[in-house]
Amino acid sequence: MTHYSPVKAIQVKISFGNGTIPVGRLALREHRIYFSYGISFLEQGLEISPFSLPLQVGVKTFDHSLFEGLPGVFNDSLPDGWGRLLLDRFVRAQGVLSYSLSPLDRLAMVGTQGLGALVYEPEHNFSIDGGPVDLDVVASQAQEVLEGSSSEVVSRLLSLNGSSAGARPKALIGVSKDKNRIFHGKESLVAGYEPWLVKFSNTEDGIDAGAIEYVYALMAKQSGIVMPEVHLFPAHEGPGYFAAKRFDRDGSTRSHMHTASGLLHADFRFPSLDYQDLLNLTSMLTRDIREAEKMYRLAVFNVLAHNRDDHAKNFSFLMDAHGKWTLSPAYDLTFSSGPGGEQSTMVMGEGRHPDVDNLVKLGIDAKLSKHQIASIIDQTRSSLSAWSHLAKQHGVSNENISHITKQICH
Repeated sequence: MTHYSPVKAIQVKISFGNGTIPVGRLALREHRIYFSYGISFLEQGLEISPFSLPLQVGVKTFDHSLFEGLPGVFNDSLPDGWGRLLLDRFVRAQGVLSYSLSPLDRLAMVGTQGLGALVYEPEHNFSIDGGPVDLDVVASQAQEVLEGSSSEVVSRLLSLNGSSAGARPKALIGVSKDKNRIFHGKESLVAGYEPWLVKFSNTEDGIDAGAIEYVYALMAKQSGIVMPEVHLFPAHEGPGYFAAKRFDRDGSTRSHMHTASGLLHADFRFPSLDYQDLLNLTSMLTRDIREAEKMYRLAVFNVLAHNRDDHAKNFSFLMDAHGKWTLSPAYDLTFSSGPGGEQSTMVMGEGRHPDVDNLVKLGIDAKLSKHQIASIIDQTRSSLSAWSHLAKQHGVSNENISHITKQICH
Protein backbone atom coordinates (compact mmCIF):
# COMPACT_ATOMS: atom_id res chain seq x y z
CA MET A 1 0.00 0.00 0.00
CA THR A 2 2.93 2.39 0.46
CA HIS A 3 3.37 2.39 -3.34
CA TYR A 4 -0.35 2.67 -3.99
CA SER A 5 -1.25 4.04 -7.42
CA PRO A 6 -4.72 5.53 -7.93
CA VAL A 7 -7.12 3.43 -10.00
CA LYS A 8 -8.30 5.10 -13.19
CA ALA A 9 -10.43 2.24 -14.58
CA ILE A 10 -12.27 -0.77 -13.17
CA GLN A 11 -13.49 -3.85 -15.02
CA VAL A 12 -16.82 -4.89 -13.54
CA LYS A 13 -17.74 -8.57 -13.66
CA ILE A 14 -20.43 -10.74 -12.13
CA SER A 15 -19.95 -14.20 -10.69
CA PHE A 16 -22.90 -16.45 -9.88
CA GLY A 17 -20.52 -19.26 -8.90
CA ASN A 18 -19.49 -20.75 -12.24
CA GLY A 19 -16.83 -18.36 -13.47
CA THR A 20 -17.14 -14.64 -14.10
CA ILE A 21 -19.09 -12.76 -16.77
CA PRO A 22 -17.72 -9.35 -17.94
CA VAL A 23 -20.31 -6.61 -17.27
CA GLY A 24 -18.67 -3.33 -18.25
CA ARG A 25 -16.09 -0.70 -17.47
CA LEU A 26 -15.90 2.16 -14.97
CA ALA A 27 -13.49 5.00 -15.72
CA LEU A 28 -12.44 8.11 -13.81
CA ARG A 29 -11.71 11.25 -15.82
CA GLU A 30 -11.24 14.70 -14.27
CA HIS A 31 -13.04 13.71 -11.04
CA ARG A 32 -16.04 12.33 -12.92
CA ILE A 33 -16.99 8.64 -13.18
CA TYR A 34 -18.17 7.09 -16.44
CA PHE A 35 -19.64 3.64 -17.06
CA SER A 36 -20.44 1.63 -20.16
CA TYR A 37 -21.79 -1.90 -20.52
CA GLY A 38 -19.84 -4.39 -22.62
CA ILE A 39 -21.54 -5.47 -25.85
CA SER A 40 -21.44 -9.15 -24.85
CA PHE A 41 -23.23 -8.36 -21.57
CA LEU A 42 -25.87 -6.28 -23.32
CA GLU A 43 -26.64 -9.31 -25.48
CA GLN A 44 -27.27 -11.47 -22.39
CA GLY A 45 -30.17 -9.31 -21.26
CA LEU A 46 -29.40 -9.47 -17.52
CA GLU A 47 -30.69 -6.27 -15.93
CA ILE A 48 -28.48 -5.79 -12.86
CA SER A 49 -30.03 -2.37 -12.10
CA PRO A 50 -33.08 -1.87 -14.32
CA PHE A 51 -34.22 1.55 -13.12
CA SER A 52 -31.03 3.57 -12.63
CA LEU A 53 -28.63 1.73 -14.98
CA PRO A 54 -30.73 -0.05 -17.63
CA LEU A 55 -29.07 -2.10 -20.36
CA GLN A 56 -28.21 0.50 -23.01
CA VAL A 57 -25.37 1.10 -25.43
CA GLY A 58 -23.24 4.13 -24.64
CA VAL A 59 -21.50 5.88 -21.77
CA LYS A 60 -23.37 6.95 -18.63
CA THR A 61 -22.30 9.42 -15.94
CA PHE A 62 -24.07 10.49 -12.75
CA ASP A 63 -24.27 13.48 -10.43
CA HIS A 64 -21.30 13.56 -8.02
CA SER A 65 -23.55 14.71 -5.14
CA LEU A 66 -24.96 11.17 -4.72
CA PHE A 67 -22.73 8.12 -4.16
CA GLU A 68 -19.74 10.29 -5.20
CA GLY A 69 -20.83 9.83 -8.82
CA LEU A 70 -21.06 6.02 -8.78
CA PRO A 71 -24.10 4.24 -10.18
CA GLY A 72 -26.11 2.93 -7.21
CA VAL A 73 -25.59 -0.73 -8.11
CA PHE A 74 -21.82 -0.38 -7.66
CA ASN A 75 -22.13 1.88 -4.63
CA ASP A 76 -23.97 -1.03 -2.99
CA SER A 77 -20.67 -2.96 -3.12
CA LEU A 78 -18.86 -0.39 -0.96
CA PRO A 79 -18.72 -0.62 2.82
CA ASP A 80 -20.02 2.35 4.78
CA GLY A 81 -20.01 3.18 8.47
CA TRP A 82 -17.77 0.69 10.26
CA GLY A 83 -16.26 -0.77 7.08
CA ARG A 84 -15.32 2.66 5.72
CA LEU A 85 -13.83 3.64 9.09
CA LEU A 86 -11.60 0.54 9.04
CA LEU A 87 -10.47 1.15 5.48
CA ASP A 88 -9.69 4.81 6.15
CA ARG A 89 -7.68 3.92 9.27
CA PHE A 90 -5.80 1.22 7.36
CA VAL A 91 -4.76 3.37 4.40
CA ARG A 92 -3.74 6.25 6.67
CA ALA A 93 -1.41 3.84 8.49
CA GLN A 94 0.12 3.03 5.08
CA GLY A 95 0.81 6.68 4.36
CA VAL A 96 -2.16 7.17 2.02
CA LEU A 97 -4.63 10.00 2.73
CA SER A 98 -8.12 8.51 2.91
CA TYR A 99 -9.74 11.56 1.31
CA SER A 100 -7.56 10.99 -1.75
CA LEU A 101 -9.21 7.61 -2.44
CA SER A 102 -11.77 7.69 -5.24
CA PRO A 103 -14.79 5.35 -5.34
CA LEU A 104 -12.84 3.32 -7.94
CA ASP A 105 -9.94 2.91 -5.50
CA ARG A 106 -12.40 1.64 -2.92
CA LEU A 107 -14.03 -0.79 -5.38
CA ALA A 108 -10.58 -2.20 -6.16
CA MET A 109 -10.17 -2.85 -2.43
CA VAL A 110 -13.47 -4.75 -2.43
CA GLY A 111 -12.34 -6.81 -5.42
CA THR A 112 -13.87 -10.29 -5.29
CA GLN A 113 -14.67 -10.10 -1.57
CA GLY A 114 -17.87 -8.06 -1.60
CA LEU A 115 -21.41 -9.01 -0.71
CA GLY A 116 -23.51 -10.15 -3.64
CA ALA A 117 -22.15 -11.32 -7.00
CA LEU A 118 -20.36 -8.30 -8.47
CA VAL A 119 -16.54 -8.42 -8.61
CA TYR A 120 -14.02 -5.76 -9.54
CA GLU A 121 -10.62 -5.77 -11.25
CA PRO A 122 -7.93 -4.77 -10.56
CA GLU A 123 -8.18 -6.09 -7.02
CA HIS A 124 -6.03 -4.70 -4.21
CA ASN A 125 -6.04 -7.59 -1.75
CA PHE A 126 -5.65 -7.40 1.98
CA SER A 127 -3.78 -10.15 3.72
CA ILE A 128 -6.15 -12.67 5.27
CA ASP A 129 -4.85 -14.50 8.31
CA GLY A 130 -7.33 -17.36 8.14
CA GLY A 131 -7.70 -19.79 11.00
CA PRO A 132 -10.01 -19.80 14.02
CA VAL A 133 -11.83 -16.67 15.17
CA ASP A 134 -12.46 -15.78 18.83
CA LEU A 135 -15.50 -13.49 18.89
CA ASP A 136 -14.59 -12.02 22.30
CA VAL A 137 -11.17 -11.00 20.93
CA VAL A 138 -12.76 -9.46 17.81
CA ALA A 139 -15.27 -7.56 19.99
CA SER A 140 -12.44 -6.20 22.15
CA GLN A 141 -10.41 -5.18 19.11
CA ALA A 142 -13.45 -3.46 17.58
CA GLN A 143 -13.87 -1.40 20.76
CA GLU A 144 -10.19 -0.38 20.56
CA VAL A 145 -10.76 0.92 17.04
CA LEU A 146 -13.99 2.72 17.99
CA GLU A 147 -12.18 4.43 20.86
CA GLY A 148 -9.57 5.80 18.44
CA SER A 149 -6.71 3.39 19.00
CA SER A 150 -4.34 3.10 16.04
CA SER A 151 -3.98 -0.59 16.73
CA GLU A 152 -2.34 -3.06 14.36
CA VAL A 153 -5.57 -5.07 14.57
CA VAL A 154 -7.17 -2.79 11.94
CA SER A 155 -5.92 -4.89 9.01
CA ARG A 156 -7.28 -8.11 10.54
CA LEU A 157 -10.65 -6.52 11.29
CA LEU A 158 -10.70 -5.12 7.75
CA SER A 159 -10.08 -8.56 6.26
CA LEU A 160 -12.94 -9.93 8.37
CA ASN A 161 -15.35 -7.15 7.45
CA GLY A 162 -15.70 -7.55 3.66
CA SER A 163 -18.01 -4.85 2.28
CA SER A 164 -20.71 -5.09 4.94
CA ALA A 165 -22.53 -1.85 5.63
CA GLY A 166 -23.89 -0.16 8.73
CA ALA A 167 -22.53 1.58 11.82
CA ARG A 168 -22.08 -1.49 14.03
CA PRO A 169 -18.83 -3.50 13.76
CA LYS A 170 -19.32 -6.72 11.78
CA ALA A 171 -17.29 -9.74 10.75
CA LEU A 172 -17.85 -12.28 7.99
CA ILE A 173 -17.16 -15.70 9.45
CA GLY A 174 -17.40 -19.39 8.66
CA VAL A 175 -19.48 -21.38 11.15
CA SER A 176 -19.58 -25.14 11.61
CA LYS A 177 -22.95 -26.87 11.39
CA ASP A 178 -23.01 -27.42 15.18
CA LYS A 179 -22.17 -23.69 15.78
CA ASN A 180 -19.21 -24.66 17.99
CA ARG A 181 -16.37 -23.68 15.66
CA ILE A 182 -15.80 -20.34 13.96
CA PHE A 183 -13.22 -19.65 11.27
CA HIS A 184 -12.19 -16.65 9.21
CA GLY A 185 -14.83 -16.97 6.52
CA LYS A 186 -15.14 -14.24 3.92
CA GLU A 187 -14.69 -16.55 0.94
CA SER A 188 -13.53 -20.10 0.10
CA LEU A 189 -14.85 -21.84 3.19
CA VAL A 190 -13.65 -25.34 3.97
CA ALA A 191 -16.15 -28.21 3.88
CA GLY A 192 -18.57 -28.27 6.81
CA TYR A 193 -18.60 -24.49 7.31
CA GLU A 194 -21.25 -21.98 6.24
CA PRO A 195 -20.91 -18.22 5.67
CA TRP A 196 -22.32 -16.04 8.44
CA LEU A 197 -22.22 -12.38 9.47
CA VAL A 198 -21.79 -11.51 13.16
CA LYS A 199 -22.35 -8.10 14.78
CA PHE A 200 -20.69 -6.41 17.73
CA SER A 201 -21.80 -3.43 19.82
CA ASN A 202 -20.79 0.10 18.92
CA THR A 203 -20.19 2.87 21.46
CA GLU A 204 -23.91 3.77 21.62
CA ASP A 205 -25.22 0.23 22.13
CA GLY A 206 -26.03 -1.40 25.42
CA ILE A 207 -24.39 -4.69 26.29
CA ASP A 208 -27.61 -6.53 25.39
CA ALA A 209 -27.96 -5.08 21.85
CA GLY A 210 -27.21 -8.48 20.30
CA ALA A 211 -29.86 -10.19 22.41
CA ILE A 212 -32.47 -7.56 21.51
CA GLU A 213 -31.81 -8.04 17.78
CA TYR A 214 -31.94 -11.82 18.21
CA VAL A 215 -35.35 -11.65 19.92
CA TYR A 216 -36.60 -9.29 17.21
CA ALA A 217 -35.49 -11.82 14.59
CA LEU A 218 -37.42 -14.57 16.40
CA MET A 219 -40.53 -12.38 16.57
CA ALA A 220 -40.18 -11.38 12.90
CA LYS A 221 -40.06 -15.04 11.92
CA GLN A 222 -43.23 -15.68 13.93
CA SER A 223 -44.79 -12.72 12.10
CA GLY A 224 -44.36 -14.59 8.82
CA ILE A 225 -41.34 -12.59 7.66
CA VAL A 226 -38.71 -14.54 5.71
CA MET A 227 -35.56 -14.44 7.84
CA PRO A 228 -32.11 -15.94 7.42
CA GLU A 229 -31.06 -18.47 10.05
CA VAL A 230 -29.98 -16.53 13.16
CA HIS A 231 -27.96 -17.40 16.25
CA LEU A 232 -26.86 -15.74 19.51
CA PHE A 233 -23.24 -16.70 20.07
CA PRO A 234 -22.11 -16.70 23.72
CA ALA A 235 -20.05 -13.72 24.89
CA HIS A 236 -17.61 -13.23 27.77
CA GLU A 237 -19.57 -10.10 28.69
CA GLY A 238 -23.30 -9.73 28.10
CA PRO A 239 -25.86 -12.17 26.70
CA GLY A 240 -24.19 -12.71 23.33
CA TYR A 241 -23.33 -11.68 19.78
CA PHE A 242 -26.09 -11.62 17.17
CA ALA A 243 -25.30 -13.45 13.94
CA ALA A 244 -27.18 -14.27 10.74
CA LYS A 245 -26.40 -16.72 7.97
CA ARG A 246 -25.51 -14.91 4.75
CA PHE A 247 -28.28 -15.04 2.16
CA ASP A 248 -26.14 -13.86 -0.78
CA ARG A 249 -24.37 -17.25 -0.73
CA ASP A 250 -25.72 -20.78 -1.12
CA GLY A 251 -22.79 -23.15 -1.21
CA SER A 252 -20.72 -22.03 -4.20
CA THR A 253 -23.67 -20.12 -5.72
CA ARG A 254 -23.73 -16.33 -5.39
CA SER A 255 -26.74 -14.03 -5.79
CA HIS A 256 -26.59 -10.49 -7.12
CA MET A 257 -27.71 -8.16 -4.32
CA HIS A 258 -29.10 -4.64 -4.74
CA THR A 259 -30.51 -2.32 -2.06
CA ALA A 260 -33.59 -0.14 -2.49
CA SER A 261 -31.25 2.82 -1.99
CA GLY A 262 -29.08 1.74 -4.93
CA LEU A 263 -32.00 0.71 -7.14
CA LEU A 264 -33.83 4.02 -6.74
CA HIS A 265 -30.78 6.26 -6.28
CA ALA A 266 -32.21 7.30 -2.91
CA ASP A 267 -29.75 8.58 -0.30
CA PHE A 268 -30.50 6.56 2.83
CA ARG A 269 -29.00 9.29 5.04
CA PHE A 270 -31.87 11.62 4.11
CA PRO A 271 -35.15 9.73 4.52
CA SER A 272 -37.34 10.36 1.50
CA LEU A 273 -39.12 7.07 0.81
CA ASP A 274 -42.58 5.81 1.70
CA TYR A 275 -43.50 2.13 2.02
CA GLN A 276 -45.79 2.88 -0.91
CA ASP A 277 -42.59 3.44 -2.97
CA LEU A 278 -41.06 0.18 -1.70
CA LEU A 279 -44.19 -1.82 -2.50
CA ASN A 280 -44.35 -0.31 -6.00
CA LEU A 281 -40.64 -1.08 -6.45
CA THR A 282 -41.17 -4.68 -5.32
CA SER A 283 -44.09 -5.19 -7.69
CA MET A 284 -42.27 -3.69 -10.68
CA LEU A 285 -39.02 -5.56 -10.05
CA THR A 286 -40.34 -9.01 -9.12
CA ARG A 287 -43.74 -8.96 -10.91
CA ASP A 288 -44.98 -11.18 -8.09
CA ILE A 289 -47.73 -10.24 -5.61
CA ARG A 290 -46.23 -12.71 -3.12
CA GLU A 291 -43.06 -10.63 -2.98
CA ALA A 292 -45.12 -7.48 -2.46
CA GLU A 293 -46.86 -9.19 0.44
CA LYS A 294 -43.43 -9.89 1.98
CA MET A 295 -42.60 -6.19 1.79
CA TYR A 296 -45.96 -5.34 3.37
CA ARG A 297 -45.24 -7.70 6.26
CA LEU A 298 -41.96 -5.86 6.81
CA ALA A 299 -43.78 -2.52 6.91
CA VAL A 300 -46.25 -3.82 9.49
CA PHE A 301 -43.53 -5.34 11.65
CA ASN A 302 -41.28 -2.27 11.57
CA VAL A 303 -44.11 0.07 12.55
CA LEU A 304 -45.62 -2.11 15.29
CA ALA A 305 -42.24 -3.24 16.68
CA HIS A 306 -40.89 0.34 16.75
CA ASN A 307 -38.02 -0.33 14.33
CA ARG A 308 -37.67 3.19 13.02
CA ASP A 309 -34.24 2.77 11.44
CA ASP A 310 -35.94 1.30 8.36
CA HIS A 311 -33.99 3.33 5.81
CA ALA A 312 -33.50 2.54 2.12
CA LYS A 313 -30.33 0.45 2.64
CA ASN A 314 -32.16 -1.90 4.97
CA PHE A 315 -34.22 -3.41 2.14
CA SER A 316 -32.52 -5.53 -0.51
CA PHE A 317 -33.39 -7.62 -3.53
CA LEU A 318 -31.64 -10.69 -4.92
CA MET A 319 -31.23 -11.64 -8.57
CA ASP A 320 -30.25 -15.11 -9.77
CA ALA A 321 -28.24 -16.09 -12.86
CA HIS A 322 -31.44 -16.15 -14.95
CA GLY A 323 -32.40 -12.56 -14.08
CA LYS A 324 -35.20 -13.46 -11.64
CA TRP A 325 -35.63 -10.99 -8.76
CA THR A 326 -36.96 -11.67 -5.26
CA LEU A 327 -37.06 -9.66 -2.04
CA SER A 328 -34.14 -10.72 0.13
CA PRO A 329 -34.64 -12.19 3.60
CA ALA A 330 -35.09 -9.42 6.17
CA TYR A 331 -32.17 -7.99 8.15
CA ASP A 332 -31.35 -5.20 10.63
CA LEU A 333 -34.65 -5.61 12.47
CA THR A 334 -34.34 -4.27 16.00
CA PHE A 335 -35.75 -1.65 18.36
CA SER A 336 -34.67 1.82 17.23
CA SER A 337 -35.85 5.41 17.44
CA GLY A 338 -35.04 6.62 13.93
CA PRO A 339 -34.11 10.16 12.81
CA GLY A 340 -35.74 12.67 15.12
CA GLY A 341 -37.87 9.87 16.55
CA GLU A 342 -39.64 9.36 13.21
CA GLN A 343 -40.01 6.32 10.98
CA SER A 344 -37.20 6.49 8.39
CA THR A 345 -39.64 5.19 5.76
CA MET A 346 -43.07 6.83 5.92
CA VAL A 347 -46.39 4.98 5.76
CA MET A 348 -48.80 6.68 3.34
CA GLY A 349 -47.17 10.03 4.10
CA GLU A 350 -47.07 9.56 7.89
CA GLY A 351 -43.65 9.43 9.52
CA ARG A 352 -44.01 10.68 13.09
CA HIS A 353 -46.92 8.55 14.29
CA PRO A 354 -47.75 5.84 11.74
CA ASP A 355 -50.51 3.60 13.04
CA VAL A 356 -52.69 0.65 12.06
CA ASP A 357 -54.98 2.88 9.99
CA ASN A 358 -52.00 3.94 7.87
CA LEU A 359 -50.95 0.31 7.50
CA VAL A 360 -54.44 -0.72 6.37
CA LYS A 361 -54.46 2.05 3.75
CA LEU A 362 -51.01 0.92 2.61
CA GLY A 363 -52.21 -2.65 2.16
CA ILE A 364 -55.28 -1.59 0.21
CA ASP A 365 -53.10 0.64 -2.02
CA ALA A 366 -50.87 -2.41 -2.66
CA LYS A 367 -53.90 -4.41 -3.87
CA LEU A 368 -53.86 -6.80 -0.90
CA SER A 369 -57.24 -8.11 0.25
CA LYS A 370 -58.76 -6.85 3.50
CA HIS A 371 -58.52 -10.40 4.82
CA GLN A 372 -54.76 -10.55 4.07
CA ILE A 373 -54.20 -7.16 5.67
CA ALA A 374 -56.08 -8.05 8.87
CA SER A 375 -54.38 -11.44 9.07
CA ILE A 376 -50.87 -9.95 8.72
CA ILE A 377 -51.53 -7.28 11.35
CA ASP A 378 -53.00 -9.83 13.78
CA GLN A 379 -50.12 -12.26 13.24
CA THR A 380 -47.59 -9.49 13.87
CA ARG A 381 -49.33 -8.34 17.05
CA SER A 382 -49.43 -11.92 18.28
CA SER A 383 -45.70 -12.40 17.67
CA LEU A 384 -44.84 -9.15 19.45
CA SER A 385 -46.80 -10.23 22.53
CA ALA A 386 -43.97 -12.71 23.19
CA TRP A 387 -41.41 -9.89 23.60
CA SER A 388 -41.13 -9.89 27.42
CA HIS A 389 -40.93 -13.67 27.73
CA LEU A 390 -38.34 -14.07 24.96
CA ALA A 391 -36.32 -11.07 26.12
CA LYS A 392 -36.00 -12.47 29.67
CA GLN A 393 -35.11 -15.88 28.26
CA HIS A 394 -32.24 -14.46 26.20
CA GLY A 395 -30.72 -12.04 28.69
CA VAL A 396 -32.13 -8.61 27.79
CA SER A 397 -31.89 -6.20 30.74
CA ASN A 398 -35.03 -5.53 32.79
CA GLU A 399 -34.71 -1.82 31.96
CA ASN A 400 -34.79 -2.49 28.20
CA ILE A 401 -37.57 -5.05 28.52
CA SER A 402 -39.72 -2.45 30.27
CA HIS A 403 -38.84 0.39 27.89
CA ILE A 404 -39.45 -1.63 24.72
CA THR A 405 -42.64 -3.15 26.11
CA LYS A 406 -44.09 0.35 26.58
CA GLN A 407 -43.22 1.35 23.02
CA ILE A 408 -44.56 -1.84 21.46
CA CYS A 409 -47.80 -1.61 23.44
CA HIS A 410 -48.16 2.06 22.54
